[in-house]
Amino acid sequence: MAMSQEHKDALARGRRESRAIKSYLKTIESRKPGRPITKESLSSRLATVNAKLEGLDDPLKRLDLLQSRLDIEEALASVKDVANLDQIEADFVANAKGYSQRKGISYTAWRRFGVPAAVLKKAGIPETRRR
Repeated sequence: MAMSQEHKDALARGRRESRAIKSYLKTIESRKPGRPITKESLSSRLATVNAKLEGLDDPLKRLDLLQSRLDIEEALASVKDVANLDQIEADFVANAKGYSQRKGISYTAWRRFGVPAAVLKKAGIPETRRR
């Protein structure tokens, strides 16, 4: 039996919503407490380490700094742009209400997962009483 165009559109909408929600939830789940790590702060730390490495004679300190440089370079390669994070949040906001209604996800469930109240407000998900 062939699917109607309406059914195909509903499936596509569900996939789009799911991708946006999953991407945002992964992003907030991977956040670490403390100051956010940015490309600028990592680049600054890398420059400091490189400057310390020049002319350093102590082999143990040089080894420690080389490892620090490797760690910073790895973190620099994996850090996401702020613009990308803003886009991920905007996609979440655009899709969260429909997803919540379709899946029966409450405000409280989103909050317990770690979604900030301000983001839920932007998404149009009303605050509900806790039970």
